[in-house]
Amino acid sequence: MYVSDDSAKSSPFRLARGVSPWLLPTATTAAATALLTRRDRRWALAAVPLSALTGAMLWFFRDPDRTLGEGRILSPADGVVQSVDPWPDGRTRVAIFMSPLNVHVNRAPLAGNVTSVQHVAGGFLPAFNKDSDQNERVVWHFATTLGDVEMVQIAGAVARRIVPYLTAGAKVAQGERIGLIRFGSRVDVYLPEGISSAVSVGEKTVAGVTRIDHG
Repeated sequence: MYVSDDSAKSSPFRLARGVSPWLLPTATTAAATALLTRRDRRWALAAVPLSALTGAMLWFFRDPDRTLGEGRILSPADGVVQSVDPWPDGRTRVAIFMSPLNVHVNRAPLAGNVTSVQHVAGGFLPAFNKDSDQNERVVWHFATTLGDVEMVQIAGAVARRIVPYLTAGAKVAQGERIGLIRFGSRVDVYLPEGISSAVSVGEKTVAGVTRIDHG
């Protein structure tokens, strides 16, 4: 059984790719102020909150290995199903909201070839807002055995950067890590016409594990 696209490099605690610009400055400053407290305890006023922030970021940017679930289309994100909507073209959109407590590494919902990775500029409304689909986002298209499958990573009120790990032309395995939304917030998957959702609003999902299509 498939275990992880990086199983050969598995470790007890993995950090997501693309976190260095956020984590390193915070961790370095926390370490420096902690050392300065040895000379003057007043530095603890800075060292304590910075150390706490570093710990929170380590937790936020965790990237655990996963055992692949069973199903034609798997959830690309950890989170809660925000909506399941029929689309005018016959597809069904499944929107998954990610809270700050969720893992924010996204995974391929099914195997195929990446045909398009398009960044679209937009706003930064909270992800639970009904108009957040106009936010800053990255639109993915995969050529699969089910036809074209679209997935959209959407930034939220805090997120200001989506980090794709792949480019157009890449071959991808189901459940493979494909990108990160820093402090990010929502992922939409469009089920092809004729395929219904196996999840409902309020249901929790696990990236690369939860089946979201009815077989």
